[in-house]
Amino acid sequence: MTEYGRGPGSEPWHPGDPLYGDQGWEGQQQYPHPQQASQYGHDGQGYADPYGQGGHAGQGYGGDPYQQQGQQYQQPQYEQQPQQYVDPQYQQQYETGYPGGGYDTPGHLGQQYDGNWESGQAAMAYGAPPADPYGGQNPDLYGTPEAYPPPQPPGRRQDPPEPVVDWAPEEEAQPEPEEEKHPFFTGGDDADDDGYDEEPGRGRGRGSREDDRERRSKAKKRKGKNGVACLVVALVLVGGVGGIGYFGYQFWQGEFGAAPDYTGSGSGEVQVEIPKSAGGYEIGNILKKAGVVKSVDAFVSAQQKNPRGLSIQAGAYTLKKGMSADSAVTLMLNPASQANLIIPEGKRNAWVYEKLDERLDLKPGTTKEIAFAKADSLGLPDWAKNHEELKDPLEGFLFPASYPVAKGSKPEDALRKMVSRANQEYTKLDLDAKAKGLGVKGPWELLTVASLVQAEGKTHEDFRKMAEVVYNRLKPGNMETVQLLQFDSTLNYLKGQSEIKISEQEANTNTDPYNTYKHKGLPPGPIGNPGNEALAAMLNPTNDGWLYFVATDGMNKTEFAKTLAEHNRLKEKFNANTGQ
Repeated sequence: MTEYGRGPGSEPWHPGDPLYGDQGWEGQQQYPHPQQASQYGHDGQGYADPYGQGGHAGQGYGGDPYQQQGQQYQQPQYEQQPQQYVDPQYQQQYETGYPGGGYDTPGHLGQQYDGNWESGQAAMAYGAPPADPYGGQNPDLYGTPEAYPPPQPPGRRQDPPEPVVDWAPEEEAQPEPEEEKHPFFTGGDDADDDGYDEEPGRGRGRGSREDDRERRSKAKKRKGKNGVACLVVALVLVGGVGGIGYFGYQFWQGEFGAAPDYTGSGSGEVQVEIPKSAGGYEIGNILKKAGVVKSVDAFVSAQQKNPRGLSIQAGAYTLKKGMSADSAVTLMLNPASQANLIIPEGKRNAWVYEKLDERLDLKPGTTKEIAFAKADSLGLPDWAKNHEELKDPLEGFLFPASYPVAKGSKPEDALRKMVSRANQEYTKLDLDAKAKGLGVKGPWELLTVASLVQAEGKTHEDFRKMAEVVYNRLKPGNMETVQLLQFDSTLNYLKGQSEIKISEQEANTNTDPYNTYKHKGLPPGPIGNPGNEALAAMLNPTNDGWLYFVATDGMNKTEFAKTLAEHNRLKEKFNANTGQ
């Protein structure tokens, strides 16, 4: 509510309000001149008297608002106004009056105040029935200590004195502009202990200087806590932005950036083993784990760029550490890098054992000892076990192929891979089902026949004729050789040699079961490791009646005969070619 009694509602503006009219308090248009009263008249023309009292001065716009009423303020008028709106703010000034006979207005000097800035008109609520503002009997509301003083004219107004603030609980005091009160910024419950910080020079009521110092100390602590909280928030925001930036960079690198890679051809030496059917990513993981390449993606990219990159085979490779992906792919495509142990067709187990000892830096004979001691645990099929008079229980099962043998690996691991590969190949051939049709007792004898064919033959066509010679000599009705094979290869296996010419004396005197000159039928087991061609020929021999063969040139050319006479002529040819 304003000092003129104007509230926020719909009351009419008070004429004493400086905003009323055009000229303010001392303007000439605030009230009509007495000579213009006839416009508003006493007879109801113009503005009607809202109180029905005609043109009484001070009751409407038709009278003289500044009617002379002597030099003394008429207090009793306010004591008889039961419905008058009284603003207690101005009580004190109404009680004291104005010495000197009132105040001057233009054209009306020395007129005395008559009880209201409108000569006694009372404020009336909107919509209420007209009432006589002077007819009531209410007590003087300006006479109470709690009332506000009445307004003074503009010339006598002074700035209101600063109120004396009595110290009160914080919730009753007028707060300063409200700060952030969340516990995170105010330091938790400590904020409730802070007093309000008054401006210097303002009244503090009963508060002591010690209390002020304490309040200021708490305010400083609160501000310190606010600063720490802001610092924490800033650090969190910076950390969050940094984390987002880092992961964004990683995402960009993964999607668009080049994969991490070494430069150069590397140094040192490291062997890796690539399993069968391994793809680019699997190979890359193996190389990265061994320290050869820096990332899998770099290797896969280099492999795809190289025209021959997809032809990298399974096996062991001797590479270098810290190689660029391009260098690693190029070296793996070079046969010189392969650390595989390649077993040629027809090689005996003794040769394989020696190579494994050399590759694994083992004492000579170590692999052979392990093979004999662990033969039954290396994966042999049941039909290959429990045979008597064998020279080697694994003979015929170290299948000719390429095997990864990296330094640091165990010999039994390599042997197990070789036996496993032999089982796979033999299972494909279904040896058990085909043995009976070829006149032998089972897969073991078929494997032995294949080893003989591999040892004696030179070409694929030779292999088939050699297989027929074996089957014809094993027939019970064979009266030419009386079931004696008479192969030099079995005696050579017995002696661990590979000689072309065997003396008749040695052939006729050696009683070992592997001497087919002395013992009928097949030797106790295979004499080597046959390859796929020898195995195929063993299952598909010729049917021409061959019983004899001689390497007439002493090396590569083998000729076959059906009768003993033809065989003798081939022997003479052999002697002539070899100088015997």
